[in-house]
Formats: sequence, C-alpha cells, structure tokens
Amino acid sequence: MTTQTSKLTRRRFAKNLIFAIFFGVMAIANATSASAKETVRIGHFSWPGYGFLYVAQEKNLSPNLDFEFTIIEDPVQLFSLLSTDQLDTVFSTIEFGPIATAENMGFKLISIGNLGYGSDNIVVRPDIKTAADLKGKSVAVLEGGLSHIMMGIWLEENGVKWDEVKMVNLVAGDAAAAMMSGEIAAAELWDPFGAQVLNDLPGARSVSNSIEPKWLKSALIADAIFMSDKFTMENRSIAVETIKAIFAGVEYWRKNPTEANEIIAKATGFTIEDVQAILGGVNNPDDGGLYMYSLEEAGRFCGSIAGDPPFGQRNGQMADHWKMTNEWWVKFGFMDRMVDSASGTDCALLSESR
Repeated sequence: MTTQTSKLTRRRFAKNLIFAIFFGVMAIANATSASAKETVRIGHFSWPGYGFLYVAQEKNLSPNLDFEFTIIEDPVQLFSLLSTDQLDTVFSTIEFGPIATAENMGFKLISIGNLGYGSDNIVVRPDIKTAADLKGKSVAVLEGGLSHIMMGIWLEENGVKWDEVKMVNLVAGDAAAAMMSGEIAAAELWDPFGAQVLNDLPGARSVSNSIEPKWLKSALIADAIFMSDKFTMENRSIAVETIKAIFAGVEYWRKNPTEANEIIAKATGFTIEDVQAILGGVNNPDDGGLYMYSLEEAGRFCGSIAGDPPFGQRNGQMADHWKMTNEWWVKFGFMDRMVDSASGTDCALLSESR
C-alpha cells in the first residue's frame, strides 16, 4: 500500500467514524426522546363518544404523550381501576361523581365531554298509550346510570312515581331484545339500540328523546372525563396535556370527520355506519346523536372559564348537574346523603389547559 493510499484510507476511516458517531448519537437521542414520552393510562367502555384520544394519538396531536387504552364494558370495574391507581383517566357517563366522592374513591370529575343530542330515547311498546299504562309493568333501565334517572324524571313528569313500575336492570342491547320479545313494556335505550327497536318493532314509539330542549338544557345525558387524584396532583402538567389532547382530537374530528370517524370506528369496534350515525360529521350535531363540547364550552359548563355553555345552560352548571344526580341516587337508595360538588370536581384543569 502506498503512503498516498494509506492517507486516503485513514481519511475515509476517520470520515466514516465521524458519521458512525454522529448517527449513533442521533439514534441514542431519538431513543431517549421516545422513552421520554409519558404514558397515560386511559380506560373506557366501547362507545364512539370516547374515541377522540385515538384520533389525537393517530394524528400525533400530543407528541409528548403515549396513550395506553383499556376497554372494559363494566363502568364500575373501570372506576375500580381508577380508584386503585391502575388507570389515570376514565371516560364514562357523568353521573358517578357523587357516589365516588361519598365513597372516597380517590378520583374526581374533571369535565363534561359530550351531550346526548338525540342519542337516547324512552321507547314504549305498541300497547302503551300513556305513562299510566306502565304502572305495575316492567321497564328496562341501566340501574345506577343516566338511563335510570331519565326514566325516573319522565315517569314523574307524567304522573307516575318511579316505584310504581318494576325497574329491570338491563344494558341497552339486552333491553332492546327483551322489548322485542315482549318481556318489558318500555326502556331507555341509547343508539343504535333505540333506533333498532323503533325500526323493527311495528307500533313501538319514542315518548321522549334527548334532543328535546329540556334535556339539552339540563345536560342530563352526558359523557365526562374522570381523573385520579394521584394523577392530577403528582403529574398535573401531564393531566393538563391529556385534557389538551382530548379536545385537540375533537377539533381535528370537526375539521376531518370522515377520516376521524374511521379511526374511531376501528378503535371502538363499531361499524363506520354506526359511528357516523352517533357522532355525525360535517353538519354536527344535526347529522349525529351527540354534541361535542369544545374546551371553552366545557370550561364554561364547569365554571372555570367565563361565558355561557350552549343550549341555555349556565356557567358553572356542573354543580347543578351534580345536585340533580345526587338527589336521584338518594331517592333510588344508592346514596344516603348529599355531597358537595366542590369536593368531587376539579374544574381548574380546564382553565389550566387553555
């Protein structure tokens, strides 16, 4: 080997070594960056209204967070996991807050998420002409859920005490089947089950729907965000980032409903047709069954951001909603006392997430 060739070889070796070191450092930096992502453990049951974090993850709308999802169909089990620090955040219907606070379960109601906008119906069989016809008959609800309260309110507004009917505890799919077979006379059903019964049972009719102004104003039929106290106290900045990601997913969905609905359908196991029917698309909420709150609107409902929420709701209405559900839980015998909403909510997270 000549001296010239040896020098050239050494230069090439040195150059290659520099490149190797550079790319090695970059690989380590990228690995460190990836491992620096904070994992947030999310729980929910199968429902398209809980799908917006999947959109945020798919579209990298919160690059510092990695969401780990657990889907369990029993909300009580989800709340148990949240209470024992096995989950950080749970999406569920809004009514469990008073019970959780009374039981010192270690988590709080953080925000309203969406509102039933035609998603829920009280459906009666063809032979039921008035609410009075239901006295002594079996009526299906999900006990301890919003359908239980909606049915109770509707009955009492129409002159029938809630305990004058036989409340049967059934999830919506089973309630729909029981209604078709004639085992029950009425049921509170959410989509797509309500629509199925109305389509498949001749003469069945809806006697109340969540799109009615009184239900919209009360915000009874709503989904919500719950977070563990450990998460919000020890990892508050991550909790704030999680809130931002949820509503960023909503905003992406608003602008790209077709793409986002496909992501949500795949994640939740619903057909794209059912997701479209429940969430809607470009004409939301009028082409779907839910109204999605923006971060600002959710903060107004909770009372931590100035201004009024939609549908005639008032600023800080979270406290009213809490009181309404708490009163019904006492009436149904699920609770024996009233608890202060201030001890079970953390509305400040919404204002901190702006």
